[in-house]
Amino acid sequence: MFEYLLDDSDINGAVGVINGRYPESGWAINEKCKELVYIISGEGVLGVREQKQELRSGDLALILPGEEYYFEGKDLTIFMPCTPAWYPEQHREVSF
Repeated sequence: MFEYLLDDSDINGAVGVINGRYPESGWAINEKCKELVYIISGEGVLGVREQKQELRSGDLALILPGEEYYFEGKDLTIFMPCTPAWYPEQHREVSF
C-alpha cells in the first residue's frame, strides 16, 4: 500500500496492489474509517463478513467502519479514499 497522506483529517487515500490474500489469514477491521474501494485493474474478491464480492476493473465497493474484511487477488490494483483519514491506530487484524 502507498498512503497518500494529506494535511486533512477528514480524508486521505491509498493505492495498493494485492497479490494473494490480505490479511494473510483472518480479517482486517477499520474501527473509524469508511473506505471506498475502486478497482483500477485486475480481478479479485472482497470478503466482507459472510459475503464475497467479485471485483474487476472499474468496480466500486464500500467497506464501513467496524466491518471485518479481506481481499484476494492477483495484480489487483485498487485506489481507496478513506474518511475520516486512515491512520494505523484505528486498524487491526483479527483471527478467524
